[in-house]
Amino acid sequence: MNSFHASPRKPLPPSQFAFLPLGAVKPAGWLRRQLRIQAEGQTGLLPEFWESLGPNSGWLGGTGESWERGPYYLDGLVPLAYLLDDEKLKARVSQWLEWMLGSQDAFGHFGPKSLNDWWPFAVALKVLTQYHEATGDERVITLMKRFFDYMKGELGHNHMHSWAIVRWADMALSIIWLYNRTGDAGLLDLANMVRGQGHDWSWHFWDFAHTEKQTKNFPMRTHVVNNAMGVKAPGVQYLLTGWEEHRQGAERAMWVLDKYHGTAAGIFTGDEHYAGKDPIQGTEVCAVVEYMFSLENLIQILGDPAMGDRLEKIAFNALPGTFSADMKAHQYDQQANQVLCTIEPRPWTNNNMDSNVFGLEPQYGCCTANFHQGWPKFAANLWMATAGDGLAAVAYAPCELAAMVRDGRRVGVKVETDYPFDETIRITLHLPQESAFPLKLRIPGWAEGATVTVCGEILSALPGTFHTLDRVWKDGETIELHFPMKVRAERRYRDSITLTRGPLVYSLKIGERWERVRGEDPCPDYAVYPTTPWNYGLLVDPDDPRVEVVKKGVGDVIYGPDFAPVELRVKGRRIPEWGMQDNCSGPVPESPVTSSEPLEDLTLIPYGCAKLRITEFPLLEG
Repeated sequence: MNSFHASPRKPLPPSQFAFLPLGAVKPAGWLRRQLRIQAEGQTGLLPEFWESLGPNSGWLGGTGESWERGPYYLDGLVPLAYLLDDEKLKARVSQWLEWMLGSQDAFGHFGPKSLNDWWPFAVALKVLTQYHEATGDERVITLMKRFFDYMKGELGHNHMHSWAIVRWADMALSIIWLYNRTGDAGLLDLANMVRGQGHDWSWHFWDFAHTEKQTKNFPMRTHVVNNAMGVKAPGVQYLLTGWEEHRQGAERAMWVLDKYHGTAAGIFTGDEHYAGKDPIQGTEVCAVVEYMFSLENLIQILGDPAMGDRLEKIAFNALPGTFSADMKAHQYDQQANQVLCTIEPRPWTNNNMDSNVFGLEPQYGCCTANFHQGWPKFAANLWMATAGDGLAAVAYAPCELAAMVRDGRRVGVKVETDYPFDETIRITLHLPQESAFPLKLRIPGWAEGATVTVCGEILSALPGTFHTLDRVWKDGETIELHFPMKVRAERRYRDSITLTRGPLVYSLKIGERWERVRGEDPCPDYAVYPTTPWNYGLLVDPDDPRVEVVKKGVGDVIYGPDFAPVELRVKGRRIPEWGMQDNCSGPVPESPVTSSEPLEDLTLIPYGCAKLRITEFPLLEG
């Protein structure tokens, strides 16, 4: 238990960490600049011209879109506004939240009067919990109490249906959030009612039946976003039952999704449903940000450092990989091997021709409304509170933190780093007086030879653990983490290889030509065409891939091919027979491959910087 931050109340089992309230962690350095780019991109621009979020939205009292898009947008806007302390964005938040808080009727229903679907309420409640943490507005607690009383009376005859059945864990999280603050035992009864009407994701992943690309019969349990949300469901089930099979279920979920549908960027395919391991299959951006949210919750509940590794891998690769560098355009589907983004047929499971162009609303507007939560929630949850009233670093990026620790002391923490592009992280503590409390520092599983230097003393650290420092701290003391980033080769589809360095996945740098194809300013749609060859095999030793690492420095903009802070220089040959098929790169040739083409110097850049890319390469015979 933590004395200062809401932890599970009995009879719930204890969680490993407690979330810090929104605003306790503030982004700095390159991460703050990235959030600023987001604020000046689609997140800041959409309400000015996109009808779904315009003044006629049902979530502003109008007659327009009245389902999930308003809450989805707010789920990212609220943390972005308060992390940046942006007055314009906070005023926009206030406009939406004032309407929402004033919309509750005498029965407890809130939001658009026509809304009779439990799913959008779940998203709206996530918005309200964040708003309360940022502002302390007690009207949130009052609304939630009345709504959950209303829900408890309704669920017996107005059961969850459709999306709410597979996304029940999001609703349960908000019920548990309120229980941990009020102790009202009736809320646990409600949470278990919700669980009982929801899909059993633990069993789904233990008895996993979908080991190949889905080609017919598209049930909601195979939908990519539902699965990204469902990854956290075993952890939520564990909170409500205490059962060991539920505690282990989240790890099982990640394992089966990796085994049968995983991609090099840490996510799994789904365009729109399970799509297998071929790197030309797509992944919806909603799934990327929802997988991140699931991992943030699972780390808090279970404290597994491997989930922090996975969170970073997705945040630093798959998340930026699906946006233009200025975040004024996004894809619906991204591919690990993506060499052409046009409005043409592709071998998607059941998505449309425009799913991988960059723009405003390719395929569906759900992702236009929902992508906003990715970066802000990652920034907000870099640190968590621990039992014993300490702090835990669960992921790394430049930030500043203010929180209460043991004996009621307030500590400030400053994290200075260019991680994940650099190997060193410097942490400085600011205290009004000496204080004893634990710090838990996640050591990534890949960080062989990691060290923790405390006030000049160098300590070795075991990869894949939380390294605990429990001592008396003085103002101004520093901790330096060094995570050696060895280049590694990972075997992928058809025995291809992907090169990684630390949490970053590397892709071939392909020349890009962006062509406007439809839409209007400020967020038109673009097709992207390659201007350089892409069909290369790599000549590396997969057991010891010695490649040149070129560090170029972190600029104000990162996630475009011309801004990559780190490059890998490797050798390769073109494979002429590997050509286009169905407007994608053809099937990856089975490794090893031979080629008589000239040996060339190739440049690989971080996956998130490459909007056209080959990430899973054939391996050339030595």
